Amino acid sequence: MPRDFRERFAALARRPDEAIDLVEGALLIAGERYPDLEPDRVAGEKAARGERARAALGPAQSLPEQVARLNAFLFESEGFRGNREDYADPRNSFLNDVLERRTGLPILLSLVYVAVARSLGLEAVGVGFPGHFLAKVRGPEEIVVDAFEGRVLSQADCRELLRAVSGGQLAFEASLLRAASHREILVRILSNLKHVYVSQRDPEAAVGCSERILLLQPDHPEELRDRGLLYRELECYAAARSDLERFLELAPRHESAALVREALAPLRKREQVLH
Repeated sequence: MPRDFRERFAALARRPDEAIDLVEGALLIAGERYPDLEPDRVAGEKAARGERARAALGPAQSLPEQVARLNAFLFESEGFRGNREDYADPRNSFLNDVLERRTGLPILLSLVYVAVARSLGLEAVGVGFPGHFLAKVRGPEEIVVDAFEGRVLSQADCRELLRAVSGGQLAFEASLLRAASHREILVRILSNLKHVYVSQRDPEAAVGCSERILLLQPDHPEELRDRGLLYRELECYAAARSDLERFLELAPRHESAALVREALAPLRKREQVLH
């Protein structure tokens, strides 16, 4: 394990939310897969892109005009787009790959969008919309941007997107467009990556994601459950038992509690035999 990246991520996770640098956090996530990654160099390339965007936007315009010019720069001139062809490619979740390949998941493309917009003095934030992360630029009005599709969304578009991603199971509320905290954004990046690794049957890499999520959100019940089950798959039985028991302490009435109790029974018997 690239120890330096994990230690730096742990230090970042201890900061107040507003002091968490999203670009730095995303690059530290990528660093565990790319041990030779130089976060400062990649961040410098991002800053250079911001300068190119400043030149492309020209003199200050109304907010809608600024957003339109920024969208034209990132989605047309720079060619950033969603990776529809291979959505499950783990590279879609690594910021260095997204910047180099100019394609990725909605949340990473939104992170790029927000970082560039902020470098231009715009008040941009990430939006943890269900099933499809978005960006938002705030000012006299709020403008929602789908960085995966490269377009501005009206409220009607947001309603339609919610219907599509939820199968009509969720009702639209304005709160769904609230700004996501920096901690929530990094957790969502890691959760997406964890699901990719689980689908690829790579429990060791998935555990690494769970460990970093728990650095950001200690004692998160569902994450302790997931890490415990992954530890069990890796035959780390004592660690698995510890996490699953902690899950039951925190969420004894959770809908998955009965299944966790079933998973715990053989782990407890195993420890009794060993002793």
